[in-house]
Amino acid sequence: MKRYIFAKIFHLRYFIQLSYNGSAFHGWQIQNNAPSVQETIEQALCTALRLDTVAVTGAGRTDTGVHASDYYAHFEVKAELPMVPTALTKSLNGILPDEIAIARIFPVAPDMHARFSAITRSYAYRLYREKNPFLRGRAFHFHKVLNLQKMQAACQILFEYEDFACFAKSNHGASTTLCTIYQAHWEQQGNELIFRITANRFLRNMVRAIVGTLLEVGLEKITLSDFRNIIETKDRRKAGFSVPPEGLYLTQITYPKNFDQHANTFNTSA
Repeated sequence: MKRYIFAKIFHLRYFIQLSYNGSAFHGWQIQNNAPSVQETIEQALCTALRLDTVAVTGAGRTDTGVHASDYYAHFEVKAELPMVPTALTKSLNGILPDEIAIARIFPVAPDMHARFSAITRSYAYRLYREKNPFLRGRAFHFHKVLNLQKMQAACQILFEYEDFACFAKSNHGASTTLCTIYQAHWEQQGNELIFRITANRFLRNMVRAIVGTLLEVGLEKITLSDFRNIIETKDRRKAGFSVPPEGLYLTQITYPKNFDQHANTFNTSA
């Protein structure tokens, strides 16, 4: 009787920490006949590693024109990298367009997942009040007078709820519209207003719809009571407009502690 020995194939998983200017891309996810961040990185990895295909999985989808100042993705290879991660980082930065920058690449446990292992995500939305050509494409020019105090009060109302269906696209595709918000507030920095929000998960278009509705509170088109009622209706048609994508930044993703034992600068949960 013949005996067959089957060797188990181990895949080595690596995380990529990166940032990108979304102006040149139709979002993170691969699109038909349109440039995406995911496809651009996959092509660069194929070139650097001399492989036919490399699948890259991102921490989440960002829409067309949305930026990320701190983003994570992962990929797998069947054998050790042909170069150390620092050399691969340098190689990729030489291949990739100026709109994408790789901060570092590091090995992780095979069960760590850029999307599903994430604990929280944080976004910032930037508004600038006076015309500024250097912020064009990187923030939303909104010059109307706002009641910032009421906008801050509306932010506190967000903590009272978990179902944010009213701020999601009708075709969001999520199995649930429940999210836990940990942080939501406005900051004023000179000519800019910045909305910051952290949650365990976000629905498609959620942050842009929240900001648009908060602006309507600031314009005193709707009251704080109206804002609460909008959330309770779970109806997107009741909420405010969706602000443009160029002001939105994914700014931080947290993961379980100590999963990256090769660096101590990684963003981890408390």
